[in-house]
Amino acid sequence: MECSNSRSGRVSNSERYSIAVITLEEQMFREMRRVLAANFRVNLASTESQIKLLIDDPEVHGIVVDLESIGDQPGDGIDVVGEMRRLRPDLILVAITRSTSSELPLQASQTGADHFFLKPMDCEQLRAVLLQTLEKRALQFEGQWMVEQVASKTAFCGLIGGSEAMLKVHQAIAAVASSNASVVIRGESGVGKELVAQAIVQCGERRDQPYVCLNCSALPETLMESELFGYERGAFTGADSAKPGMIELANRGTLFLDEITTLNHTLQSKLLRVLQERSVQRLGGRGAKKIDFRLITASNDDLEEMVRTGRFREDLYYRINVVPIFIPPLRQRGGDISLLIEHFVRLYCTANRKPVKQVQPEAMEILEQYPWPGNVRELENVVQRMVLMSDGSTITAYQLPQQLLSSTAAAQEAILIPEDGVDFDAEMERIQVAYLNAALRRTGGKKSAAASLLRLDPQRMKYLCRTLKIGNSQG
Repeated sequence: MECSNSRSGRVSNSERYSIAVITLEEQMFREMRRVLAANFRVNLASTESQIKLLIDDPEVHGIVVDLESIGDQPGDGIDVVGEMRRLRPDLILVAITRSTSSELPLQASQTGADHFFLKPMDCEQLRAVLLQTLEKRALQFEGQWMVEQVASKTAFCGLIGGSEAMLKVHQAIAAVASSNASVVIRGESGVGKELVAQAIVQCGERRDQPYVCLNCSALPETLMESELFGYERGAFTGADSAKPGMIELANRGTLFLDEITTLNHTLQSKLLRVLQERSVQRLGGRGAKKIDFRLITASNDDLEEMVRTGRFREDLYYRINVVPIFIPPLRQRGGDISLLIEHFVRLYCTANRKPVKQVQPEAMEILEQYPWPGNVRELENVVQRMVLMSDGSTITAYQLPQQLLSSTAAAQEAILIPEDGVDFDAEMERIQVAYLNAALRRTGGKKSAAASLLRLDPQRMKYLCRTLKIGNSQG
């Protein structure tokens, strides 16, 4: 037997990778397949045509090459390993040989082999090494995919989506990025207003300057003024040293004020003065400091209604509303949901060091039909949860949150027919029993009245009750 089983530790992994073994030694292959079967689909390739098919098969994740089974000497096998690496940089390549030549390990490594083993091998060690290397390689390619995704047509400065609605947003960002005009980003909660603000900065001339972000609803009014405008030492109890405010920190850069409508009227007036005079005065300070910054704001409120009712200053509204950008809710971004799901699945699989999972078509249909009231933020949270809670390589409909499962027709079908199917006759019988019992209970056990309620012929009602052993002899 060519493989020695000196290790008994089990490497648990639910992902079944596909591994091919190129060898003429059938006994070694059988032992290798027996040990690797818990984690891998193992196939044998012993002819030139079979080897060529392996290279063209994207489902093959790794190849174990027996150097003695190719050509007349181990060096011929090394050349084949090099050609495989050239054609398939994603493959895990393992070279095995009987030769004790000290040059072979270096040659194998230089031509692209990930690992090198001498025969007879420890197959359990081979299994552990394959698993570890495959998962590491998967993470490397996921990182590469994410970089490529950012540069693709479905992404724009970190914004994922190629729908017509999002393309308009991309165009607006590109048009306004190079100017210094104030921008107000409008949209429902969770649509990604801060991401749009970051995209404007990334595309503009201030990209290398400070970017200061402040959520105006995150701090109480008593702290907001000092955080926004800064203070001098002794300005109030506890002010032991001077501190610049967010506006001052954004000098030469960009200030992003999220939820700006939560500022009270006093702070609105002070912010308006800063925008008019382009200078800021710290609390307790005697002089104003000139500030060069770009202001980007965001709100999910109806600004016009707030101005009409006096809750937001009209003059400040005109100052910040120079260029409004409206972010569509996720339910209006047809086609973007699947892109976002794919992006977040890869993102959280990579972050949690898990092999990439596939979303079952039925589950994807449910996700695409759901209205997503919490928008992209809700979608991201749901995907993160599915990645963390799913042990397998596939995310199925049964792993979706309950509120999604009860919201769509596709979800109802998924609940009705589970993944492994149903016994149709048994299900029909169960439904018949449920209806007949319900009708008999409502009519006090009277079959004729129950038949009328179910719009059944009385004779058929009696036949069903007798066949299904329901009810009593009461007519």
